[in-house]
Amino acid sequence: MHALDLSIIFLYIVLTLFVGIWVSKKASKGLDSYFLGGNNIKWYYLGLSNGSGMFDISGTAWMVGILFLYGAKSFMFMWLWPVWNQVFIMIFLAVWIRRSNIMTGSEWILTRFGDGRAGRASHSIVAVFAVVSAVGFIAYFFEGIGKFMTVILPWDLSLTLGDTLLLTADQSYALIIIFLTTLYTIKGGMFSVVATEVLQYGIMVLAGLLVAGYTFFAITDMEINAIISEEWKNIFFSTELGPHWSSDFQAFNDLIDSEGYKMFGALIGMTLFKGFFASIAGPVPSYDFQRILSTRTVKEAAYMSGFTNLVLFIPRYLLITGIVVIALVVLGPAMSADPNLSGGDLEVILPKVINDHIPIGIKGLMLAGLLAAFMSTFSAFVNSGPAYIVNDIYKKYFKPVAPSAHYIKASYLASFGVVALGVFMGFFADSINSLTLWITSALYGGYVAANFLKWVWWRFNGWGYFWGMLAGLLVATLQFFLDQNKAGFAEGSLLYELSNVHAIYLFPIIFGFSLLGSFLGTYFSKPTDMATLKSFYASVKPWGWWKPVCKALKGEDPNFKRNTDFGMDMMNCAVGIIWQSSMILLPIYLLIRDYPKMWVALAVFLVSSLVLKFTWLDKVRQIPD
Repeated sequence: MHALDLSIIFLYIVLTLFVGIWVSKKASKGLDSYFLGGNNIKWYYLGLSNGSGMFDISGTAWMVGILFLYGAKSFMFMWLWPVWNQVFIMIFLAVWIRRSNIMTGSEWILTRFGDGRAGRASHSIVAVFAVVSAVGFIAYFFEGIGKFMTVILPWDLSLTLGDTLLLTADQSYALIIIFLTTLYTIKGGMFSVVATEVLQYGIMVLAGLLVAGYTFFAITDMEINAIISEEWKNIFFSTELGPHWSSDFQAFNDLIDSEGYKMFGALIGMTLFKGFFASIAGPVPSYDFQRILSTRTVKEAAYMSGFTNLVLFIPRYLLITGIVVIALVVLGPAMSADPNLSGGDLEVILPKVINDHIPIGIKGLMLAGLLAAFMSTFSAFVNSGPAYIVNDIYKKYFKPVAPSAHYIKASYLASFGVVALGVFMGFFADSINSLTLWITSALYGGYVAANFLKWVWWRFNGWGYFWGMLAGLLVATLQFFLDQNKAGFAEGSLLYELSNVHAIYLFPIIFGFSLLGSFLGTYFSKPTDMATLKSFYASVKPWGWWKPVCKALKGEDPNFKRNTDFGMDMMNCAVGIIWQSSMILLPIYLLIRDYPKMWVALAVFLVSSLVLKFTWLDKVRQIPD
């Protein structure tokens, strides 16, 4: 690596640590300041921070691989998360959540189920989920940053004791970067996280623009069209994927056949089924939830969520597509000639392209940008996970009265504990892809049913929530251990067959168990106290089956009106998904020089933006400050 590139990376790390620690004094005023920034951070800073937090390096490496192999259709793989849950948050959920005026997602649960035994059980299970998901994501980041840095940097940092390998090079690199990020995150809380993420977002956008610009002028139309086919550019599909590649690159067609996504119609059907329920369920209790609760007003929560969508996708896909176009031209022929080509080879496309095919200077900014992507996402989880340990477990059940300084110190310890558990789990994950599929398809699958019902059904109570979440978490965890240990099962056995089922197709099973637990827990226990339900519905006003509660409220106030916006909200969500998709496809078609499709994507973006202006934004502006 050139000295200029190393200097840029070093300068970025020093600047990030300086900014993070410089603003840390504001975090010492109490838990509100530490975890929510005292509800005093402007919505556009929170939106940039939220977008930066979603710009992670492991996800970027995965997206580069699937765009390379599957072409323009790969934007639909993002629905596995599902990425358009951000649209649902923007349209109505941010407003519903922010009206609660509390600190964490599990504390929010008490406003729905009350503070009795059932409410506390549901409160505890969502806190456990928040910590488990934070640990899972830290493991995911640990795996991704290690692989990335090992390919990029020239030094072998593996650690041995005699003939025993204690740490591989990628594990050593991951530990160093995680330590530095944890340092400023723990010191400064939400203020440090937002300040550094706004800085990191700027670096990532600059890196994306430079890489896209370099690609546009260094790679010719002829070179691109010589390797990609019309099917690669096509976003439409039938029940089964056809050949994406010409016969010259048959190895890539063979890889698609073996990856588990061949039945593309079934895959998209499953992601739509999962995505609808997962999106209405709302954001999982992590950094996204914390950003909503950190906004100053309900109106600003909606603005922030919409702004997150706007600032995230175009810069990110300029970077991703730029890398993919270079990889197609310079790596494609050699990769297709490799008889041992596997899905794991796609995970190293990103660092290989940066290492060997990006010019000096741009390379340093690119690496700083991707390092920023890792640090911003990692710091967001290190800030959000411990909030549940300290505020929802330690403070509520063990030490309800103590000085603010005591809780801040407890937050430091909780942060170190969450990071340590995540790193430990990362040592045993076999790939980024396995962690991605576990988090998106299994762990989040266990979250969906109970959190969908909490919004739409008045009779659903705290015990239903507890048993629904517990059933989903147990089945999801079982699926993870089966996947990690499938090599040890006898071929043909039931455990072997289950461990080889694609994680997304297990979602209905996980969802079904969670739904069963939710219904059994609800019907074998008393309804939530009507006073709690009235208080919740009067402030949040979700749509759904709330007739008895509405009737009780109308008896007290004849002017009270129920929420009748379901149809308009769903229409806006559909428009929002199209809007979001156009922001992904626009940079893809620009950089592969398919201008007719690029202009269509731009037209779709402009028209859908105009529709949302009248149907969503104007409505948000009417919310009282």
